[in-house]
Amino acid sequence: MNLNKLKPLFIVIIAALVSSCGLFGKGGGESSRTTGWEYNAEETGNIPNVSGYEQETGPGLVFVQGGTFTMGRVEQDVMYRNDNYPRRVTVASFYLDETEVSNQDYREFTHWTSRVYPGDNAKVKAITPDSSVWRVKLAYNEPYVNNYFRHPAYSEYPVVGVTWEQAEAYCAWRTDRVNEQVLVEKGILAHDNTQAGQNVYTTTTYLTGLYEGTTGEKPVENPDGTTRKPKWEDGILLPNYRLPTEAEWEYAAYGLIGNVDGELLTDRKIYPWNGSYLREDSKKNKGRMKANFVRGRGDMMGIAGALNDNADISAPIFSYDPNDYGLYCMSGNVNEWVADVYRPMSLNDVEEFNPFRGNVITEYRRDANGLLVRNEYGELIKDTLANMDYRNVRDGDSDSQVIEGDDWNATKNNGTDGMYIQDDRPGAYSSLISDEVRVYKGGSWQDRPYWMVPGTRRYLEQTKAQRDLGFRCAMTRVGSPEGF
Repeated sequence: MNLNKLKPLFIVIIAALVSSCGLFGKGGGESSRTTGWEYNAEETGNIPNVSGYEQETGPGLVFVQGGTFTMGRVEQDVMYRNDNYPRRVTVASFYLDETEVSNQDYREFTHWTSRVYPGDNAKVKAITPDSSVWRVKLAYNEPYVNNYFRHPAYSEYPVVGVTWEQAEAYCAWRTDRVNEQVLVEKGILAHDNTQAGQNVYTTTTYLTGLYEGTTGEKPVENPDGTTRKPKWEDGILLPNYRLPTEAEWEYAAYGLIGNVDGELLTDRKIYPWNGSYLREDSKKNKGRMKANFVRGRGDMMGIAGALNDNADISAPIFSYDPNDYGLYCMSGNVNEWVADVYRPMSLNDVEEFNPFRGNVITEYRRDANGLLVRNEYGELIKDTLANMDYRNVRDGDSDSQVIEGDDWNATKNNGTDGMYIQDDRPGAYSSLISDEVRVYKGGSWQDRPYWMVPGTRRYLEQTKAQRDLGFRCAMTRVGSPEGF
């Protein structure tokens, strides 16, 4: 081979690579494929561009690679509700808490609120778990009423007695504290322990310029040397912590990533582990329970000297083996709130990609001058857009009801209450289904194995709490499903 003949070809290839990388540009940055103009350079107008972005995993989260799976019933519907009909769906990649939210995790929320809003007992009370859920008329549970949430012996136990609304509030608070810490670690913002009233950091008020914080040592610099606050487009801040959708929770619980061979699913699962057995079969832990649940009437933990699940009530959040995504206690221990509004036939109604019932589309309120409006705590106020409350679409709205006559719009009861009877009068019938009823899943320390099957589902009013009901947080994955 004549190497001299190949030299011109090498020169052309190298020149093309150098040009594509923008190495001939004045600022040495990347250039636009559209115009050839250099990004983030003063002489070309500071065209913004962030390349090579990869989302960081937020504190406490585990990456859950998305995919398709069969959502719903995997065994006999012993309750005869017919509300978990199997359906093939696809879930986008997302992040989920490695464990249930613990008492210590939640106490940080109540401590922060008490410190930032001193004397506002109503604000603190609104987010404090209801310890009275432990109180039972014919059982001695007062020690749990007094100790479960507050005593350090239970710090690593899952928080219970929280409503769906309190879980949502925790997610919003956690988003703000995590993003505040992100800015502090990058030197963009400094911690301010004097926050109070209207001047409290939230991610939204910071991005809209309403939070007056203390600038750190390394603010975001423009190419001309001036500084500015970060924008969402910079990719510095993380997406919101939130409750997982029912589909996300169920998909993550099964952890089917460990049962694939190429694109072939080798084994379906009943529980988050393989097989139908509830006991460990390894030599070291042979006979011990794989999760925290009730084995039979009156048997909460086994016999003294052989407490095979080592838990009379709930267990610490890192108990038992994790599933193939590395998630702990996706069956048993405590039930967990998810984001969805409950409907018996949701699996027949929702979309095939990222199924979810509960969308309420909002926008931030503005005053007559177009300025954003905040409440007394400095939080931006949201208003629901007209006709964009989708909680009862196709199951509770006018199109899903049998109404006499031709004028559907003239019918008064064309909402959820017209589909599912709501009557608060003593002794009157009520279906218990409304736009404020949410799904919970997973089974608990006081449930039988049937409820540990991820496909099973139950529901409760979002303002109520139980002693075996907690939650964990999720976060949306932006960009590639698994990275490049």
